[in-house]
Amino acid sequence: MNATDMLAVALDAVARGWHVFPLRPNSKKPPALHGEKDCPRSGICATTHQGWEQRAMNDPDQVRWFWTSRRYAGCNVGVATGPSGLLVVDLDSVDSPADVPTDGWKRVGVRDGHDVFAVICEEAGQPVPWETLTVDTPSGGRHLYFRAPRDVQLRNTQGATGNGLGWKVDTRGWGGYVVAPGSTTPTGRYELVEDLPVADLPTWLVHRLSPKPVTATTAAPQIASQRLPAYVDAAVRGECHYVAQAAPHEHNAVLYAASGQLGQLVGGGMLPAFQAEQALYAAATHMINGSCGCTEREIRRVIEKGLRAGEQRPRTAPPNKTRRGAA
Repeated sequence: MNATDMLAVALDAVARGWHVFPLRPNSKKPPALHGEKDCPRSGICATTHQGWEQRAMNDPDQVRWFWTSRRYAGCNVGVATGPSGLLVVDLDSVDSPADVPTDGWKRVGVRDGHDVFAVICEEAGQPVPWETLTVDTPSGGRHLYFRAPRDVQLRNTQGATGNGLGWKVDTRGWGGYVVAPGSTTPTGRYELVEDLPVADLPTWLVHRLSPKPVTATTAAPQIASQRLPAYVDAAVRGECHYVAQAAPHEHNAVLYAASGQLGQLVGGGMLPAFQAEQALYAAATHMINGSCGCTEREIRRVIEKGLRAGEQRPRTAPPNKTRRGAA
């Protein structure tokens, strides 16, 4: 497809209310935007690196500038699911005859993510929610688009890991993206096969995908000598909750993001640095020497780096509830 075609793909996605960013031409990853390692620390990144999720755009004029520029013309289109208010269920196909169901999914008739999702729905006593915008992927998979709930932040899941749904069933929410329909790869095109209104994510799936409550082993430590304001305490617990629930493939990204959020409170004088570091480390201990290969040294390095970055964007307490007009 030429540059004009890809501009049309990006504008169509924006017209649907989605937030987009450029992927490399004819590829689904990695994003074409610069990474943290190559960040010039200027412009939009003057204070701290802004990743693809932060830079995803919903302005048609901005999209036209990007997809007609020399650097980004012809780029595939990524849809940042979190900012777009989406939760996409990704039903994967099998890669080869050797790609067989994992333990717990070795059942008659279960061959891929489509079958697993159908079984999940059946066991929950719920109909399979096919009636929504649907995209078929070049590899034979399928993306089911849903409106994410506003009262809970659903993050990515992979397979049966953590609070994931099952073998060959991934989800993309905050921290994730999908390739927009109309984009192409060497193996084919992302095809919009059901151009239906995006349905609400069924309530039972919201419950299945919601992070589990923080347990005593992963909760932020209580330090009696430094009582935190309710707003700050809630922020610490929330970020530590995400860290405690992070899947192996996203340990560093989740830990860095959470450290950055708490670093903003440190920079604003709302949270002692040592307390932020202790809480984050306590929540991240499950990552050490796990399947991802994270070490204690690496965990502490990521926390320190994230806190430093957050401190460059200080955040203080929210406005008093009696004040009006603040967003």
